[in-house]
Amino acid sequence: MVRSNFERELQKLRNQILTLGSQVGENIVLSVDVLLDRNIIAARRLIAGDKEVNQKRIKIMNEALTLIATQQPMAGDMRLTAAALEISGELERINDYVKGIARITLMIGPEPIPSALDGLPRMAEKTRDMLNRALDAASRSDADLARAIPAEDDEVDELFNETYRRLVTFVSQNPDKIELANHLEWAAHNLERAADRVTNICEWVVYITTGEYIEMDSELEAPPPQG
Repeated sequence: MVRSNFERELQKLRNQILTLGSQVGENIVLSVDVLLDRNIIAARRLIAGDKEVNQKRIKIMNEALTLIATQQPMAGDMRLTAAALEISGELERINDYVKGIARITLMIGPEPIPSALDGLPRMAEKTRDMLNRALDAASRSDADLARAIPAEDDEVDELFNETYRRLVTFVSQNPDKIELANHLEWAAHNLERAADRVTNICEWVVYITTGEYIEMDSELEAPPPQG
């Protein structure tokens, strides 16, 4: 009976992480839509919604710590519970990048967005896809899937580099728009960093399954733009 109750609590913890992850994934894509549409009302809503994400992360943290303190979990359960703490933290940080993009929307206001930002929706979609599959790997304790995902971060980095180069060209043609370009580069960088956080989640999924924490190469800043 005790073990059965414990397993139900573990499943509840998994479900809370999946729910939070789904919310954060949708926010990634929404933040770019809000930026490109200069939707001030939706931007403010995203910023306010970050508090809810923070509260959900704290709830997961408290419940995970309670399980550790009261249930004397076995090694595999301990790894899962410890990883839940880390994964929820990564999700909270990804949503901080979402909040940052929403704040950039407020800074820019109604000013038109140059075509240099055309790659941002693909960056957001790719990052959300990586996150969804990382969470799927976590729910199924699929270490092979978790190991495969970080290599896809190269695509996000390439999109970031292309966006950076196009913003440089935009500024060279519109030197009075350098502040706008700086804000937009910041938004693109937030997406690049969000994808890096997905790599961190994958590392914890591998840890759950194998007991080994191995850093994957994608936890690097985007490489300097070439050309």
